[in-house]
Amino acid sequence: MSKKLFTKKEIEVLTQNNYVKNVSAKAITYTDEFKRIFITEYEKGKFPRDIFNEHGFDIEIIGIERIKSSAKRWRRSYKQDGAIGLTDTRRNNSGRPRPTELSIEEKFARLQAENNLLKAENELLKKLDMIERTLIKK
Repeated sequence: MSKKLFTKKEIEVLTQNNYVKNVSAKAITYTDEFKRIFITEYEKGKFPRDIFNEHGFDIEIIGIERIKSSAKRWRRSYKQDGAIGLTDTRRNNSGRPRPTELSIEEKFARLQAENNLLKAENELLKKLDMIERTLIKK
């Protein structure tokens, strides 16, 4: 992530671009469409700076380092996963597992495993209690 923070005026300018999904003081989120356009233009031999410039981005506001890092990240994603790698999955993938409905058999198996664990824990506590008692007597 770039160290350069955007001013309110710069955020307003960037927000007006059709290829910008979201802008904060620290980051720009580009549309999936722009990422695909970028890759096709890049494969034709255009430079990243020229691609951004042709699509209405002010290079002075964004900064050349941010352009280079975005280009590198998109090329890597495209090479690894194809066009699907360019899509923004943050909205669809929170990183948390989805709660799934368990079948009756699965619920029963979980309860059985929990019951067995509690029984083993209880046995361990009984043994520890017995050992303590024998040590106290000695």
